[in-house]
Amino acid sequence: MNEYTNRSLRVYVLIAATLSSFLTPFMGSSINVALPVIALQFGIDAILQTWIPTAFLLAAAIFAVPFGRISEIYGMKRIFIYGNLIFTVSSVLSAFSPSAPALIVFRAIQGVGSAMIFVTGLAMLTRVFPPMERGKAIGINTAAVYIGLSMGPVLGGFLTHFLGWQSIFLVTVPVTLIVLAVCLLKVEGEWADASGESFDVPGSISYCIFLFLLMYGFSALPEVAGALMIVLSILAFGIFLKIELSSDSPVFNVRLFKNLRFSFSSLAALINYSATFAVSLLLSYHLQYIKGLDPGSSGLILVTQPIVMAFVAPLAGRASDRFNPQILAGIGMAINAAALLSLSILDRGTPLFMIVTSLLVLGLGFGFFSSPNTNAIMGSVERRDYGIASATVSSMRLIGQAFSIGIVTLIFAFLIGRVPISPANYDLLIESTRICFLVFGVLCFIGVFAATAHRNDG
Repeated sequence: MNEYTNRSLRVYVLIAATLSSFLTPFMGSSINVALPVIALQFGIDAILQTWIPTAFLLAAAIFAVPFGRISEIYGMKRIFIYGNLIFTVSSVLSAFSPSAPALIVFRAIQGVGSAMIFVTGLAMLTRVFPPMERGKAIGINTAAVYIGLSMGPVLGGFLTHFLGWQSIFLVTVPVTLIVLAVCLLKVEGEWADASGESFDVPGSISYCIFLFLLMYGFSALPEVAGALMIVLSILAFGIFLKIELSSDSPVFNVRLFKNLRFSFSSLAALINYSATFAVSLLLSYHLQYIKGLDPGSSGLILVTQPIVMAFVAPLAGRASDRFNPQILAGIGMAINAAALLSLSILDRGTPLFMIVTSLLVLGLGFGFFSSPNTNAIMGSVERRDYGIASATVSSMRLIGQAFSIGIVTLIFAFLIGRVPISPANYDLLIESTRICFLVFGVLCFIGVFAATAHRNDG
């Protein structure tokens, strides 16, 4: 079957992948709004509370690469369907969790399902759309991510207030059922370019250990245990590399990184998410603690960025089909750097319109960066490597998100300490926020060079 000539197949794959791409960021951004209510109901402390989103993020990042390889061997559509099934069941279980530890476990299972969805949805899109239309499809898919992010705080707050936090999980079930129906009834065929090859179990285990130690260790800094785990993660990474380079069927084809276009575009994605994911957290603190706004008003201001992203991403994706995607990604990264540096001068007197303007500019930059950069990554590899390339995109996003929160945690730990935020330390909060935005702005400036490096390779 020639997928490129089957227009109806493209439409159905786009529908299924886009709906799934909407769900996971929606779940992440909406559940964050509900965390105080969940904590109150279960009577948990702040540390245990943070594990509700962290468990999801860790599981999704750890299992993205192994499932990317599994999808190449056993079929992308099959893993995509199983991922949606796991996501659906874990959503129902989460809604009826009897305790906080149970909710954390179910969120981790939901993260596994999300990993299966992430790595296969993008790979299927790349497979069925020809190169001249691929950027447009990726742009639509990316826009769904940003729409999910933008609707999460508003709809999540509404659902939590009127129907309880459990409704956030249950509202996703009808959407996943639609995705499953489309896949089972309308998406014919299968994509398994590595069919018959063996699955690299030692490589998968060493990769999971490496990533768990790295992400958990970074989040535990500046504690000694955090530094120790990072050191152990480096050793685990060395073992992982040795296994992969000697394997005939590696879980992650590390030789892909000899392709400098793939390597630098992946690095650019990691830098971008590391520099931007914590923006909403920092500004939420600033708007509520320093400006005295309520959560609803803060959410309406913060929604500015993802709305602009959702509008710009499809246009940038389409443009990346005609122009060099790495140049467009570099422009987006430069815009991000300018927006983040403008936020590094926040103080008590900064007017709200300046914050909104910075968010508008940041949304523009992120929209310009994400779709073209993803197009550059996926367009730099052969068809048989689409699954692992898609897994790389997801891994860079998830690891970057974890690093972004880790950077904030580290700076806050040094300047504010492990104490509740109160009027007595508002000045330290402002100083910490400024430093965070300065670090993020510098990261994006460095990212411009990564995004545009080796434009003619691949």
